[in-house]
Amino acid sequence: MHADLIGLGAIVLLAGLVARLGRRYGFPTVPCYMLIGIVFGPGTPGPVLIEHPEDLSLLASLGLVLLLFHLGVEFPAEQVLGSGRRLFIAAGVYIGLNVSAGLALGFALGWGTSEALVIAGALGISSSAIATKLLIELRRLTNAETPIILGIIVIEDMFLAFYLALLAPVLNDSGSTLDFVVDLLVSFGFLVALFALARWGARAIALVLDSREDELLAILMIGLVVLVAGVALEVGVSEAIGALMIGLVVSRTALKERVEQLVLPLRDVFAAVFFISFGLTIDVGDLGAVALPVVIAVCMTLLTNLTAGVFTARLFGFNQRAAANIGLTVLGRGEFSLILATLAIAAGLDERIGPFVALYVLVLAIAAPLLASQSRHFARFVPDRILRSRWQYVRSETMSTSCTHQDQMNVTDTDIDVCQQCVDEGANWVQLRLCMKCGLVACCDDSPRRHSRAHYQAEHHPIIQSLEPGADWQYCYVDEILVREPLGRSRAG
Repeated sequence: MHADLIGLGAIVLLAGLVARLGRRYGFPTVPCYMLIGIVFGPGTPGPVLIEHPEDLSLLASLGLVLLLFHLGVEFPAEQVLGSGRRLFIAAGVYIGLNVSAGLALGFALGWGTSEALVIAGALGISSSAIATKLLIELRRLTNAETPIILGIIVIEDMFLAFYLALLAPVLNDSGSTLDFVVDLLVSFGFLVALFALARWGARAIALVLDSREDELLAILMIGLVVLVAGVALEVGVSEAIGALMIGLVVSRTALKERVEQLVLPLRDVFAAVFFISFGLTIDVGDLGAVALPVVIAVCMTLLTNLTAGVFTARLFGFNQRAAANIGLTVLGRGEFSLILATLAIAAGLDERIGPFVALYVLVLAIAAPLLASQSRHFARFVPDRILRSRWQYVRSETMSTSCTHQDQMNVTDTDIDVCQQCVDEGANWVQLRLCMKCGLVACCDDSPRRHSRAHYQAEHHPIIQSLEPGADWQYCYVDEILVREPLGRSRAG
């Protein structure tokens, strides 16, 4: 017992120290926890802190349950339902491309139908934690495309609930077709019951949990979550989906904010144990056998994400930089992929599933921050004709709502169609720009004399607007970003 406690304490402490170091360099915590589990687990030569990973199974299950419960509590259902048809189309395309690619890869590997469905889910659902962290660390919270990214993440979480319910009968290895249909109906029936509880029973749940003392509220909350997760397992549904759904119920009560605050530290601690525990089950000797499939999976995910990003940008009228930002921000895979792999391992599926998902998540968790931070380079390879030709001069510029100089937009139109300075100097111009503070019309940066930029450098008038037909974008020289136009005006992006 003493040795077990020492090993657990040591491995959690090491995971925390490595994660803290990783945060300094912009890496998410999930791969750091996994890496410590792999390095100090029984499947790796060297010191072993936890000899028997199964000893942590109960704590790991609690981490999984709290992770999904907190997601359910935070789930902004009203925001998603009110986001409009275009957001659901964009999210559907993103999920469809990635899940289809994962399913195709799974069948191509020949590991089995159940394994293919797990791989499809692992490749199809991005990490909301990694994506949100990237938006914060790259200072993109005020970008024009950020609400769309957040909407896609939320709809992915909604999709996860149904995918887990669909996958439960498969992982339970239902024998006949009739047994499979019955298990599937039970899974969705359980979902419907919890949805009904969220719709009409939130008040009753609030009465059960309500306490003025945080200590008692925390105890009641944990008891309820674990109970529902256990019932979910008993009826053949994953404990993860049970926790997610009871989180949705609690989110509709007046206790939501208190519960969020109480569960957050518990979630972080036990979720770390969950990821460490997953790493402990990985034998490094098995990683070589899945290296090639992982490389293929990473390349497929990068391609499908960028394709979905371009589609979404075209749908919402964004430029190439926004398209790259969308595709690369949601590139990371993490907690949900590991959850699916854990369920697959517990169901006794192909033993290569664990190493495959572990290596896939590690590679993308490291690659996603690096690629997302360099999205401007990817933007240069997206042809103008795929989006809108008007973006050819601003394809690599960030589209933002955070410009602080919009109060200086005094002039929005002009009848002048020449650069007078070029006329006076006998020079030619490529395109024209309008200074939105004083109304000066001058030539663009691709013109020989670059009079528009020279005007900014001399007068410090910040915002210009393109005067090309159909190209009504605006650009701030000071902030070096595209400016979102005020509500009520037509705009190119």
